[in-house]
Amino acid sequence: MNINRLKDIRLDRDFKQIDIANVLGIKQQQYSEYERGIVLISIEKLNILADFYNTSVDYLIGRTDERKSYPKSLLK
Repeated sequence: MNINRLKDIRLDRDFKQIDIANVLGIKQQQYSEYERGIVLISIEKLNILADFYNTSVDYLIGRTDERKSYPKSLLK
């Protein structure tokens, strides 16, 4: 996973770690560990971040350089 992406997208939008930690319902220290690659972020948290940043999980983990989010599936 491209851990730099989490930090880059946060800084691009002028958020602090505490802001994103609040979005995820976690402590700032835990979010910092995600950004530094100490702890792996769960799929659930990645989905929350993808929705928050209006991008895809693939972008967040470095599988694509396309920031645009995918269309939402009609199947749920």
